[in-house]
Amino acid sequence: MQSNDMLETVAAVPGMVGGMLLHLKSIRKFEHSGSWIKALLEEAENERMHLMTMMELVKPKWYERLLVMLVQGIFNSFLVCYVMSPRLAHRVVGYLEEEAIHSYTEFLKDIDDGKIENVAAPAIAIDYWRLPKDATLKDVVTVIRADEAHHRDVNHFASDIRNQGKELREAGAPIGYH
Repeated sequence: MQSNDMLETVAAVPGMVGGMLLHLKSIRKFEHSGSWIKALLEEAENERMHLMTMMELVKPKWYERLLVMLVQGIFNSFLVCYVMSPRLAHRVVGYLEEEAIHSYTEFLKDIDDGKIENVAAPAIAIDYWRLPKDATLKDVVTVIRADEAHHRDVNHFASDIRNQGKELREAGAPIGYH
């Protein structure tokens, strides 16, 4: 597994945690979220699709699957971080997304340099991102990197809103990116 594959195994956790906690708060306080629940849950689903696509390409071994479960178990402590400081949680995720962008940029360079074969895109990626039937791995990595850039921007924006002492619902969430 490459470093970006390992990042993808935990990447869906923050969006799910943030979306779930905002959902519960919205129900508890009878107030709208400013579309943040939808944005964070979309992010979680999108990150899950990154993982499913990469796993289709990589076909992880049993011990790599075990490592994934261990890493996810540790990363689930993100819930505590989000409860204690949503501002910090979103900032950390923004920086993790920046690392993902860097990793996918290196992945694209390796494809261009012939270090990684530019194989046909898996069907799951073609369906999810509505890619052409003849799409390649490079096409998939390019759209995933664009998704990661959007996630970075959304999470830094969320942290900035919190830095201003505001609730997320006071600023509409940027949604709908693919």
